[in-house]
Amino acid sequence: MKIAAIIPVKTFSKAKTRLDLSPHQIEELCKVMLEEILHTISISPQIEKTIMVTKEEKAIEIGKKFNTTTIIDEKEESVNGAVALADKYLLENGFDASIVFPQDIPYIKTQDIDFMLNYKMPPNFAIVVPSRRFDGTNALVRMPVDLMETHYDEDSYKIHMNTAKEHTRNVTMVFVKRIMWDVDNNEDLKFLLEQNEKPQIAEKIVKIIES
Repeated sequence: MKIAAIIPVKTFSKAKTRLDLSPHQIEELCKVMLEEILHTISISPQIEKTIMVTKEEKAIEIGKKFNTTTIIDEKEESVNGAVALADKYLLENGFDASIVFPQDIPYIKTQDIDFMLNYKMPPNFAIVVPSRRFDGTNALVRMPVDLMETHYDEDSYKIHMNTAKEHTRNVTMVFVKRIMWDVDNNEDLKFLLEQNEKPQIAEKIVKIIES
């Protein structure tokens, strides 16, 4: 089963506007988080290829370290538009399934991906991992890759669950704590740093915040 990861990456200067950090700190934080998720995905035995959709030069450079396939998203209109570009590539290149991840879940581990994929039900299924506050989707697995369009930025986890049910009976919501921990605001960042996970990443984040 050929599975790809899709990571849409917003231009760093436009990202994370709800964080009370300087533009330079936000850029550094984005780089640390992206590098960590790309590293984790690159060593996951489940994932054959990572597709990053972005026009952020610094993200493209980071992607090269991990043999990421980059699709340039010139318009950068929405996460859904970015995912659609990746879907097209995966269809044309014979992939069976995809997992959409955000770039801001740095504590994800390979065993989290394994756990989530225990719930796969080929040949058609969807798996949704919501965000910690249940206001977004932090992982979306779809098989086939064009099972359905995505609905990010609109109370997405409920919409993804409901839309998936229109296309397949095999829809599962899975709770995977490290995938659920994303960073949108200062409270998220504080919460992340209070968890006893990936101390070397936490240290990098603290250095950025205190710089």
